[in-house]
Amino acid sequence: MRIWSPRPPLARLIPIGVALPKPRPQEPLSSMHMQLANQLRIPFTTLMSYIPIIATIVTTFFSVILARATLRYVEATDKGLALAREEFEREWSPDLHIKMERVSATEARVIVTNLAKTSVLLQLLQLRKLSHAMPFERCRLNDPLVGGMTWTQDLGRRILACTGQEFEGPIAVSATFYAAGRMYRTDWFRSQIQVRDGRIVVLEPSTMPTRRVRAVERKGPERRREFVQDVTADVAPAKVDSKPDEKFFVTGA
Repeated sequence: MRIWSPRPPLARLIPIGVALPKPRPQEPLSSMHMQLANQLRIPFTTLMSYIPIIATIVTTFFSVILARATLRYVEATDKGLALAREEFEREWSPDLHIKMERVSATEARVIVTNLAKTSVLLQLLQLRKLSHAMPFERCRLNDPLVGGMTWTQDLGRRILACTGQEFEGPIAVSATFYAAGRMYRTDWFRSQIQVRDGRIVVLEPSTMPTRRVRAVERKGPERRREFVQDVTADVAPAKVDSKPDEKFFVTGA
């Protein structure tokens, strides 16, 4: 019995004396790296042209940071100035408090207190009943009031003239004054008063809050009298004769 098997490959006959081809030698790895580096190499001039662009980007970045820091500093400075301005206005803006108190059955006293640091010049005191729109009594003044001090005046007769022989209800007083070259007027300070037969029975200040002083707006050009004048301004200086009349005598020998 014969077992079938594939046909073996034919052998290749090589003639004697024929040189076999030599295998191709492998290129070194370093040469491949050099070729890759040559392909990715950037020219020196191109790199130098990129330097100003990079410097501009860095400068812009730091400029943005400095601008934000400057804005934060400006905001903090504005807040500090606002607080300082508010404190200055609170301390130096004029503010007066007026109170009326009973001294006797026929006499009452008005007390004006300067709550601010700046000094004022009192010009006018006005009294009125709240049922009347216009002031009933006016008292003209010209008294200075230093900051933190009080000014008192007896106005019992004027108060009784304003209320009459019989009255019970609120009465108000206001003051007009000069401060820092401007005229101001206080709000109406109220008091409860009771008058019987021309005698003051009760006079108590009201606890109703009042507004701060307001500047008086003037209509037309402002005319103010100068309290200090230069008395030598209108006097022309006397001319001095630079060539005095002199006579010279020549004596002969």
